[in-house]
Amino acid sequence: MTVVNTPGARETFVIGDRPAPAEEFNATLEAFRHVTTGSLGHLTDFGFAAGLQPLTRPQKVVGPAFTVRIPRLDATPVHYALNLVQPGDVLVIDTCGERTRACWGGVVAHAAMRAGVAGVIVDGPITDWEEITASGPPVWCYCGQTSSITGRRLGLEGALLLPIQVGGAVVHPMDIVFADSDGVFFVRPTGAAELAATLSIREAREPELKRRLDAGEKMADVSGAAATVAAMLNQQ
Repeated sequence: MTVVNTPGARETFVIGDRPAPAEEFNATLEAFRHVTTGSLGHLTDFGFAAGLQPLTRPQKVVGPAFTVRIPRLDATPVHYALNLVQPGDVLVIDTCGERTRACWGGVVAHAAMRAGVAGVIVDGPITDWEEITASGPPVWCYCGQTSSITGRRLGLEGALLLPIQVGGAVVHPMDIVFADSDGVFFVRPTGAAELAATLSIREAREPELKRRLDAGEKMADVSGAAATVAAMLNQQ
């Protein structure tokens, strides 16, 4: 971990260590690319980033989280992160609750594209919508908001590659970012391969369920809700 202090001041800039991925990490990422966040949302609420929406649809990204925390007004850590990211990373930015100023715009999006960033998650608004959607990596931001006023390069404080909070979810460096047109999940690498397999099995059942509906069966019979309600009524 690297800590940079301003003379006479408190700790201002912290850069954590990038965890080494497990051997099966890339295969796990690939497995998540073939399933949807909606399937995961049937199983758990944990790791879901509330309020984050893609700027355009359809959209999807899966990749390791490169975490950034900025002190609302100061976008300096975002710029510095673009010197450290690796191709395929997903930049995840904790704005400490900022809902007015944009820390992400057209020029940084262009830099991110050149650095091979796979996607960007911002817990706040963005600016330069047209530039970002035309050429930058796909972006998810707070309520899909845009703003004409921006952060500044003030060098106040910041943190990279440390745990952050986005949309009420805790995100660790190298967590799996699993985002699509419906929302954003952050998945811890431990157990992620098994989780992706479970989602794949779940989604593989859907064509058969739709076939039964097309054949005339009713939704509650296909889903099992009819049997559940019948059991509840028998207990009364």
